[in-house]
Amino acid sequence: MATMTYFDHASVKLRSDGGTVIYIDPFAPGDYSEPADVILVTHDHFDHNQTSLVTPKAGCKTITFKEAHGDGGYASFEAGDIKIEAVPAYNKNHKKEACVGFIVTLDKKTVYHAGDTSKIPEMAALAARALDYALLPMDGYYNMGAPEASECAAIIRAKHTVPIHVVPRGPDSKGITFSREAADKLSCEGKLIVSPGETITL
Repeated sequence: MATMTYFDHASVKLRSDGGTVIYIDPFAPGDYSEPADVILVTHDHFDHNQTSLVTPKAGCKTITFKEAHGDGGYASFEAGDIKIEAVPAYNKNHKKEACVGFIVTLDKKTVYHAGDTSKIPEMAALAARALDYALLPMDGYYNMGAPEASECAAIIRAKHTVPIHVVPRGPDSKGITFSREAADKLSCEGKLIVSPGETITL
């Protein structure tokens, strides 16, 4: 079975049943020792792009927002048994051309990592995808707050919506703080709070 490990902030590891490993937005403390087939970076802010934390396999692909903006559109990629699709992500703090979200399909499960974004019109098209998991940022400063994230969850209609990036982080921040109280402010059907360090079966 495919699994997802949430490190904290926006940092996530996905692992297919066949052993393909993807890290998304490495930054938060966690166990990055399992070698990566793919590293995904939604944008170039320091709290999303610490790729040196990850041990790459030979031939590991690093796909950033730069590669994801392909030929004026949004590119798709394959790695072993995993499919990766870039999708729009942006807000007042993140330019559209310098940020993306990713939809990762593994073992017939779809995981949408929204990147750093607020509610955007392009989310309406995601409802037809019948996504299994939507990971939405909701720190209320660099991204939308809980009320807007709840609106997004209602638009996207994923089976499970996981709050991430729930506490604002700045260059002077000391470590990572996960607030379950903040995460619990997300209001939607299928809400799933995953604690830092927790691994779930998809």
